[in-house]
Amino acid sequence: MVQSMNRKVDVTVKGTSYLGLTSTGKIMIGDQAFEYYNDRRVEDFIQIPWNQIDYIAASVYFGHFINRFAIFTYESGHFSFSAGKRNKELLRAMQKYVPSEKMLRSLGFFTVLKRGIMNIFTRKKSS
Repeated sequence: MVQSMNRKVDVTVKGTSYLGLTSTGKIMIGDQAFEYYNDRRVEDFIQIPWNQIDYIAASVYFGHFINRFAIFTYESGHFSFSAGKRNKELLRAMQKYVPSEKMLRSLGFFTVLKRGIMNIFTRKKSS
């Protein structure tokens, strides 16, 4: 059985992990870590201590709708999650443990496309 890292839990919501195959489970925000537990397989869990988080990037659409967010760690890469309509609530709960300068808005689709096109033209000019 998995032991939780948290002594006190602030928020628990149903969520989705996008690590490998999509799985649903519970997301817990507590005083020690961000935790995700799979509903079907007990051995599938993700525990990220607050001191291991490099930054958090949220996908924001139309100025206010948050589709999903990704947690980037120093050592283990990044993990993507979604809690449906409760993503804002999760991110606000994480603000207590993660400084606001480490919570970022990810680039939009058209911004990434524009930068890619501009990069092609700057490479041709420098050749």
